[in-house]
Amino acid sequence: MRDIAHQLLRWQCGGVDYALATVIGTSGSAPRPPGAAMAVSADGQVAGSVSGGCVEAAVHQLCLETLETGRAVRQRFGYSDDDAFAVGLTCGGEVEILVHPSPGAALAPALEALARAEPVTVVRSLGATVRTIVRLGEPAHETGLRGAEFVETYSSPPRMLIFGAIDYAAALATMGRFLGYRVTVCDARAVFTTAERFPEAHEVVVDWPDRYLRSLTVDARTVVCVLTHDAKFDIPLLELALRLPVGYVGAMGSRRTHVERLRRLRDSGLTDGELARLRSPIGLDLGGRTPAETALSIAAEIVAEVRGGTAAPLALTGGAIHR
Repeated sequence: MRDIAHQLLRWQCGGVDYALATVIGTSGSAPRPPGAAMAVSADGQVAGSVSGGCVEAAVHQLCLETLETGRAVRQRFGYSDDDAFAVGLTCGGEVEILVHPSPGAALAPALEALARAEPVTVVRSLGATVRTIVRLGEPAHETGLRGAEFVETYSSPPRMLIFGAIDYAAALATMGRFLGYRVTVCDARAVFTTAERFPEAHEVVVDWPDRYLRSLTVDARTVVCVLTHDAKFDIPLLELALRLPVGYVGAMGSRRTHVERLRRLRDSGLTDGELARLRSPIGLDLGGRTPAETALSIAAEIVAEVRGGTAAPLALTGGAIHR
């Protein structure tokens, strides 16, 4: 629901009624996880998605029907053996959808919190009677069914820390924002580190990279991308980052730069285990050259690291596509 919060707030402010469809359960190879949401306004406009396109039309109709009846509905969609083009998931999975009509007023505090990137918990009843409970300021700990209720918890967005005010950083900031990160670009050189050069970053900070990182509270969802190409910035920063509980640390540079970087980091006291966390040269081998292509390769590596993917072509792997 986070990704459509702004649209729902616009509808609400404009007095537009809408129905909210939410994935509350999945099995098999389902394309969207529990919590994925799609909203349909009374005049048929759509925001969000609950599948890879397999059941969107059926859910759209279900939303319009609930707006007419005023009653919440639960519906399960799965694979159709008789007709793969019938309503169902041709990927072989199943999804269960909960549709609540006109939840705007009840959801307003949650939507406002999500738009501000603040943590929030939403509890909705599964019965025909609409009941929504919103609790602000709670950390994320649960998304799924709990008795006769569906619980969604949203923490603050994860952070992407990009060090190095270069053109590759601008492209990566755009990609990071697209993936849902709160993006910060940091560099000690004020002439290059401006909001105008990095319009997609949420924050642009002029500071020595290691000093700025030391001032932050990070967690396992934080990703650190070092693009500075300068040992006086890189080494102190990586020495700190590789000892912090962050989820990803990558550094840009040639293979020759990487070898020299490892030598310097070992000399600074980092262990082999700590050095093994470093993704350098940063990114996957996509053959890209431009800043946008390089940003894509870095983002792909981050997604694989965070989600536990192999980064291998799906055509060469087996098993479920959606984990």
